Amino acid sequence: MALPAPAARPVNPRFSSGPCAKPPTFTLDALSGAALGRSHRAAVGKAKLKDAIETTRAILGVPADYRIGIVPASDTGAFEMAMWSMLGQRPVEMVAWESFGAGWVTDAVKQLKLDATVHTAEYGEIVDMTALDYDRDVCFTWNGTTSGVRMPNGDAIPADRGGLTLCDATSAAFAMELPWDKLDVTTFSWQKVLGGEAAHGVLILSPRAVARLESYTPPWPLPKIFRLTKGGKLIEGIFTGATINTPSMLCVEDYLFALNWAQEIGGLPALIARANASFGHIADFVGANDWIDFLATDPATRSTTSVCLKFTDPRIADGAAFAKAVAKRLESEGVALDIGAYRDAPPGLRIWCGGTVEPSDVAALMPWLAFAFEAEIDALSEAA
Repeated sequence: MALPAPAARPVNPRFSSGPCAKPPTFTLDALSGAALGRSHRAAVGKAKLKDAIETTRAILGVPADYRIGIVPASDTGAFEMAMWSMLGQRPVEMVAWESFGAGWVTDAVKQLKLDATVHTAEYGEIVDMTALDYDRDVCFTWNGTTSGVRMPNGDAIPADRGGLTLCDATSAAFAMELPWDKLDVTTFSWQKVLGGEAAHGVLILSPRAVARLESYTPPWPLPKIFRLTKGGKLIEGIFTGATINTPSMLCVEDYLFALNWAQEIGGLPALIARANASFGHIADFVGANDWIDFLATDPATRSTTSVCLKFTDPRIADGAAFAKAVAKRLESEGVALDIGAYRDAPPGLRIWCGGTVEPSDVAALMPWLAFAFEAEIDALSEAA
């Protein structure tokens, strides 16, 4: 039986998993101080880039001896830069439980042709990280943006490992605790948890990663955009604001606004609390309805940012068509935009719950999920 439309609506219906919702206080006027029409190498540009780097360090708690650089091409560019610059010195363990991790496997096996052992898990599952050989280099995602499966912690990574750990943390940074002593290379993009603009990545290197860069030259040619060393030494300017190519100073200003907003609300603990609160609303809803479930099977590995859901009602014969219809109905009602599952993932919904999303908006969305579900079930019955 069709449910009546809920009375309350999310104030902001933007639940896209990337680019993600802007901070709640964002206005275009907030970017009026951007260093537009100026060289990014002028004093004003370098100062803003350095401010972005050091505020990132402060909020995330990145150790003082780790380098942080702003690089081109979003998280993909940052992770590719690390892979092409550092891998090949020893065998590598490639880990994938969703589409982006699978992309790194393709690069390692088919492009770089590395001596690689590949570990995969189906959507909703996770690889046994205790079974890896950490004397090899290890590449993995912390939070599977397209599967809703995350690392529960870094306990499986030994402190005395011989290899490097390369972690794609793009939908985890600023929403989850990251154990920096277990991560040698960490990458993310502004467009995820802080709702920044696309096309810029962040690359964080441990001292061990810097040592690899300065002692190892890969056997393949490196495009200029990937080069992190010159004359066998790290190009330090990349990590102090002299970026490897021209950044958008408008995007930098937008990132600075998001960082300042994060500090004002209480920093990383507040960002994590907001994501957890939003996830909690979804968990309560799933627990109360037997026709929907998390894609992630283990509660300990369920993402609190990219929350992936599947429909379990036996009346649904075509899961992809049903999920698409539900997402379309929610969009037409103006209550949820861009929440369909990722194209390579199993059919369902994906609701972004990073810190820029108001938990009250996630709570308001839940009755609409029930409304859309019942409406589409009724449509199936009528069609039959």
